[in-house]
Amino acid sequence: MSLESARRVLRIELQAIQGLLERLDASFERALDVLFACKGRVVVTGMGKSGLIGRKVAATLSSTGTPSLFLHPAEALHGDLGMIVRGDALLAITYSGESIEIIQLLETVKRLAVPLVTMTGNARSTIAQASDVVLDVSVKEEACSLNLAPTASTTAALVLGDALAVALLERRGFGPEDFAALHPGGRLGLQLKRVEHVMHTGDDVPRVSLSTKLPDVIYEMSKKGLGMTTVVRDGRLAGIVTDGDLRRLMLKRGSESFELSAGEVMTKNPVTIDAHELAGAALNLMEQRKITSVVVVDAEKRVRGIVHIHDLWTLQLF
Repeated sequence: MSLESARRVLRIELQAIQGLLERLDASFERALDVLFACKGRVVVTGMGKSGLIGRKVAATLSSTGTPSLFLHPAEALHGDLGMIVRGDALLAITYSGESIEIIQLLETVKRLAVPLVTMTGNARSTIAQASDVVLDVSVKEEACSLNLAPTASTTAALVLGDALAVALLERRGFGPEDFAALHPGGRLGLQLKRVEHVMHTGDDVPRVSLSTKLPDVIYEMSKKGLGMTTVVRDGRLAGIVTDGDLRRLMLKRGSESFELSAGEVMTKNPVTIDAHELAGAALNLMEQRKITSVVVVDAEKRVRGIVHIHDLWTLQLF
């Protein structure tokens, strides 16, 4: 019985989303134009469950490049109305379109010439009639078995809010760099860190010259503890020597290997990466090439650092 109830809820909410898809028209484009043209903040408002959806929509807008905040309409009537200023746009979420608290905001909204976009299930409602753009989020029925609790209707509003946020993101040309700037903390922030923020630099980078003999190569690798060393010529990367290179060489040539130089045993044209790449790109590169470290170089092939797979483990990229 409980599984069937769950399936019924999911079917109804899926139908609500499908209905949105079928009704999507030029009004969505007009709403997008209004929100994109906003020079201030997109102020999102809604009462009850619609307000909870509004908080999420405002958060999604803010995190994807559209400055936004949530205004509780009841609190607005008791002092928070000052959160709306000229240059803002108001996005109201009200299924009935008759929320008294939002209706009482209309005078101020019009006085400040703040454009109003409304998500509602009633296109003939008071708030819809006062709006610049109306987005139809009506549903045939709520998923609640009593057809009373906001369920399918709040899902429709949430999904349409996401659609607005993503469409605005794309119109603004908001890219990974912008996203990283707005998400410096948490798992997203870790995944969006740049290679330059996690690489080993300065004296921590193992370096030898082409003429460095193998015993000194081994010493440098052991001292720096990254399982490899760069080989440089005139300050530029010429190659690398790794633990694997040394093991294979010793198996092949034994003690004779100690007479060789770094230039004779190095891997030429090793895998490199730019310091401005995402740390996740460095991880993908290591996985594809089955290696544990990547040399970070600039446009002139000068060594800037080393990023090791252990550094990415620390970032919890796995």
